[in-house]
Amino acid sequence: MGQQQLLLIVLGIIIVGIAIFVGINLFRANAVEAKRNNITNELVNLASLAQQYYMRPSSLGGGSRSFTGWSIPAELVTTANGHYIAEVFSDSVVINGTGNEVVTSNDSVKVKITVQSTTFGTQIIN
Repeated sequence: MGQQQLLLIVLGIIIVGIAIFVGINLFRANAVEAKRNNITNELVNLASLAQQYYMRPSSLGGGSRSFTGWSIPAELVTTANGHYIAEVFSDSVVINGTGNEVVTSNDSVKVKITVQSTTFGTQIIN
């Protein structure tokens, strides 16, 4: 009877260890996905600002059908979620976003968005 109880205790410890390991991995995956979603949401907001600039006439402070002259507003270059860098061309803008926090050793979140006059497309880099 003693060996059976010892075996059940060891089996219980192994099951609890596996459950903790799986829980930690799920938490990390969820945290990275949440950070990626936050960066993507902020990039979509910046894309909207760039498109507004493109459509606005130059007399009202816009680009008159050109992205030339647009830049990320100073208060949005670095936010609680990440840091953003824009490459501006006359017909498009490419904005790269990098997350501020790192969940594990090498998983910094990086997302790129390419903005054109009426559309934009995102690309998950990491």
